[in-house]
Amino acid sequence: MHPVFLIKKSIFFLPTFQNLTMAIHTLLFAASLLIFSFIESSCGGNKDKVFTGLQNSLEVTAKPVQDSVVLEAGKDMVTIKWKLKSSAKVDADDTFKKIQVKLCYAPISQVDRPWRKTHNELFKDKTCPHEIVSKSYDKTPQSLDWTVDLDIPTGTYFVRAYGIDGDGQEVAYGQSSDEGRKKNLFSVQAISGGHVSLDIASILFSIFSVVSLLVFFVKEKKKAKLEQRE
Repeated sequence: MHPVFLIKKSIFFLPTFQNLTMAIHTLLFAASLLIFSFIESSCGGNKDKVFTGLQNSLEVTAKPVQDSVVLEAGKDMVTIKWKLKSSAKVDADDTFKKIQVKLCYAPISQVDRPWRKTHNELFKDKTCPHEIVSKSYDKTPQSLDWTVDLDIPTGTYFVRAYGIDGDGQEVAYGQSSDEGRKKNLFSVQAISGGHVSLDIASILFSIFSVVSLLVFFVKEKKKAKLEQRE
């Protein structure tokens, strides 16, 4: 086969594959939103929780390991630390069973993106969709060197930690930025280009995530029915 033909064929293949990848991701995202809406409507235990009702009792810092202006997804690291604030009550974390640390969008990366919109109602809030770690709570100061995930979009971010009680509800928080989310931010540059293997991997991961959500929804429905019978 003529080399020129192969080159032309590859040029036409890349945009087609990228368009297909984007279409699949869009469909999976829509499916995720639909499943989330079902979960929210059937399991409304968290609907009463509002962000402004949480205690601001955690001290959180997030500092890039290297003094880079922009962090590269899949390569650069951020050192994240959290602990109970010295100004908080001694027993302020007695109800904490877990700590959940999330990557959150700064306001500049939420503009014209309703799927990242901040809501006071926690079940509606889309500020912090990227989980960094979720683990049992430890009263001693904790630290984590986190490598920015490959699927993190280009944007400006901060880190927020939630104290979770025994019912799985957020009861307290702390964040690496100020209340206005304008200071102590860092930027991430997503991987771009024709990384076919990464695109395929991200599609498979997205499918797995949607299936997991569906399984969770079915289990919660069965659990709710059993509780009603009792």
